[in-house]
Amino acid sequence: MPSYSYRCRSCGDTFEKSRPMAEASDPAICPQGHEDSVKLLTTFGVVSSGGSSAPTPSAPAGGGCCGGGCCG
Repeated sequence: MPSYSYRCRSCGDTFEKSRPMAEASDPAICPQGHEDSVKLLTTFGVVSSGGSSAPTPSAPAGGGCCGGGCCG
């Protein structure tokens, strides 16, 4: 079940609630009991292990808008 972050407009507390996606926008009561909360936009990062940053053999080398200096 996804976890969503909320901020209470009354006390400023930030808290999380696990709930179904269908209930993500429903009001959330803060731990202090206040009902006026807003759902926060949360982001996450993805970390990849391994791999190489070198171009693959099928990828063209170079750069720029055309991949190798044809724009001039």
